[in-house]
Amino acid sequence: TAKGFSIAHEYGIFASKSQEFIIGRLEHSEHQRSRYKLHDDTGHFEWVNFRKHGGANANRYARRKLFYPIFILKDATIRIPEIQWNHVTNEWELMEEPKNEETVIYPINSDGEEKTWKWGHETAKNALAEFSVRNDQTGEKGVYIKSRLNEDGTLPLTVWDKKEYSSTEYGTNYLKRLFGVSETFSFPKSIFAVIDSIKVCNTTSTGLTLDYFAGSGTTGHAVINLNRQDKGQRKYILVEQGEYFDTVLKPRIQKVVYSADWKDGWASTPHTGISHAFKVLKIESYEDTLNNLQLQANNEQTSLLAGLSAAAQDDYLLHYMLDIESRGSLLSVAHFDHPFDYRLNIATDSAGASTQRRIDLVETFNYLLGLRVQHIDAQLERGYLTVTGQLPSGEKTLVLWRDVDKIGYEALKRLCDKLAINPADSEYAVVYINGDHNIPSSITSTESEGNITKELKIRQIEAEFLAQMFAVDGG
Repeated sequence: TAKGFSIAHEYGIFASKSQEFIIGRLEHSEHQRSRYKLHDDTGHFEWVNFRKHGGANANRYARRKLFYPIFILKDATIRIPEIQWNHVTNEWELMEEPKNEETVIYPINSDGEEKTWKWGHETAKNALAEFSVRNDQTGEKGVYIKSRLNEDGTLPLTVWDKKEYSSTEYGTNYLKRLFGVSETFSFPKSIFAVIDSIKVCNTTSTGLTLDYFAGSGTTGHAVINLNRQDKGQRKYILVEQGEYFDTVLKPRIQKVVYSADWKDGWASTPHTGISHAFKVLKIESYEDTLNNLQLQANNEQTSLLAGLSAAAQDDYLLHYMLDIESRGSLLSVAHFDHPFDYRLNIATDSAGASTQRRIDLVETFNYLLGLRVQHIDAQLERGYLTVTGQLPSGEKTLVLWRDVDKIGYEALKRLCDKLAINPADSEYAVVYINGDHNIPSSITSTESEGNITKELKIRQIEAEFLAQMFAVDGG
């Protein structure tokens, strides 16, 4: 409850769907690596005493099977003798006596305390190449083993205190080097803290990282840096609604793709640029929705509303008109006849000004369907575009978009024949088509061999589009 502390820490919550999930390792610090100065064919190591140190768990009475004799020959060769466990005394019994000039050593420290060895008898017996006889700090001979550096890295601690996690030096100053100015974004996280968080959660060079509060784009930057290091194929999704999306986040991603290092807003290593593509999706805002409403009230509605209080009028607008009466005007399905040039009024400022912008109906519909896109064939000069993929239900699907002025009734029939849109030849279970047409909503055929009936469902894009727009999972 005391006041006056300077807050210098954050909290990280790491959760997994299963307790079997194994977290990733982090790179060893310079201090950790400096301990492992020796090297053999297996890797880097240091010699450590084979006798356990520490508290009660390292004592003989706590783990009796780790208390057994080791023989040391005169030439410092180690031999693990044959022993047998006595279930009455709960002790090891020596099955052979030491040979001439062999010394028997137990895990007893200089204070006479009976400790334990680090490994069990059989493990030690099968790993004699890892042992050595060396003098301990008291000058007495001791049994030592090779403690090896795990080349995969070190397990992360619950306290992260590396200097690279400083949000000032590797967050704020990092952005200053990117943009050449200091005040671009307040309190950006250290890119190294985010990189290590991704490493802990995702142990492969693939996978997807989602940052629902993307801020300055540190998460996207971290994923790009990791892919640059190991030629990985990690992906990211960043979500942000702040105005700095266009001034900081998106330019940052563009800059770090072009060059790994920057100084005063200028690329210092442009040769490190990588091939990278990212897609920007803008979700229609509440103001944009209002800008595109085309509400028409009859005389009775106008008279009724005029007699209501301002609060009642607002309630009617928000809870009935916008939800029920305006559904047909939120998306002008009549304009789907020319889907490749669909436009909406998009707000440009808070004062209500707007401008018309082109909307990608094809992409939007893919997301509404939850379609796992496999192929897109854009034949816009011929007036059509096809998308093939798979619905969440597993059904193979074809979405056919056309300009109805270029592809009318007869041309559509010919195009359907060309695309093999019939149950006998089609590999699809569902086909979506925009615009008015006379293609049957369901086509079935029965194969002569095997008497197998196949059905091809034809659905209208406009109706599905509206249904998906207003679908609310969970009621």
